[in-house]
Amino acid sequence: MTGKRYLDYSSFVKSTFGERVQKISIDIGFSCPNRDGSKGFGGCTYCNNNSFNPDYCVSTKSITEQLEEGIRRFSEKYKTQYYFAYFQAYTNTYSDLEALKTMYEEALRVPKVIGLVIGTRPDCISEEIIEYLSELSKNYYISLEFGIESTLNRTLKKVNRCHTFEDTKAAYKMCENKGFHLGAHLILGLPGETKYELLHHAIEISKLPIDTLKLHHLQIVKQSVMASQFKKHPEHFNLFTSEAYIEFIVEFIGLLRPDIIIERFISEAPLDLLIAPNWNGFKNFEVVAKIDQELLKRNTWQGKYFKYDA
Repeated sequence: MTGKRYLDYSSFVKSTFGERVQKISIDIGFSCPNRDGSKGFGGCTYCNNNSFNPDYCVSTKSITEQLEEGIRRFSEKYKTQYYFAYFQAYTNTYSDLEALKTMYEEALRVPKVIGLVIGTRPDCISEEIIEYLSELSKNYYISLEFGIESTLNRTLKKVNRCHTFEDTKAAYKMCENKGFHLGAHLILGLPGETKYELLHHAIEISKLPIDTLKLHHLQIVKQSVMASQFKKHPEHFNLFTSEAYIEFIVEFIGLLRPDIIIERFISEAPLDLLIAPNWNGFKNFEVVAKIDQELLKRNTWQGKYFKYDA
C-alpha cells in the first residue's frame, strides 16, 4: 500500500524493479509531420521543446553522450538506481525502422539503462515498428507514449496537431497486447474546452488500453505560436489557477479508470520561458501534496465515479 488515493508512478516503478529508476531525456534531432510539411507547418501551437529539455539534452551530442552525462548528474544523488532512456523531444518514431533500431539499441548498450520510454504521435507508428518494440520488450522495459492532448477533434485542429482522435484510438488498437507498456499524454485547459469537456476526457481515455497517464495544465511559453495568440487575444484562454487546477484534478481522478498509473499531474516550464499562468513558483511536489490533501478531504479516490460501461 502506498497511502495514495490513486496509482502513482514511483510506487509502480519501485514495486516492478525493486528500486528507483530515473528517466534520462534524449534529443536526437527528430522533427514532426506537422513541422516538416508532410502534414503541416509550424508544429503544435503550444510547443517549444526547450520548455522541458534539460541542458545536457541536445541533438549535437550522441545518444551515448547524452545518456552518460545525464547518468553522471543523477548518480551524484542516487548511487544505485537504474535508468530509462527517454526519447522525449518531438516525434521519436518518425523515421525508418533501421534508423530507429540503431538509435534505440545504442541507448540500450549504455550501462545501467534497462529500458526505453519513447514519446511519439498516434499517426507516426507502423506495424513493423510495433513488432520490433514487441521483440525488444521481451528483454527490456519498453514504454510507448502517445501525445493525445485532447479527445476533441476541433481542439486538435485548433492547436495544429494534424491528426484526429480517431487516429489516436486506431494507434492504441494496433499496439494493444504487444508486450510493451502504453502511455498517454493529455494537456488540460486547451482553448475552447469547457469543464464538462475536460472531465469527459477522463471517460474517453479510460476506454483506451493505456497503462500510464501524464497530465499537465496548459502553459503559455515563449517562442510558441500560442504565445502570439495569447498576446493578441488573452480572452480566448481560460488558464487554470493553482487552486482551480487542484480542485479539477480531484474530480478528474474520480472519473478515471482505476488501474491507470498516473505519472504526473503537472509539468513546470522554466520561468524564463513561462508567460502564463504564473503560479508563483508553486512546485510539482507541493501541487501533489495538495491534491493528496484534497482527495482525503473530499473522501474520493481514483475510479470512485468510473463506470465500466461508459
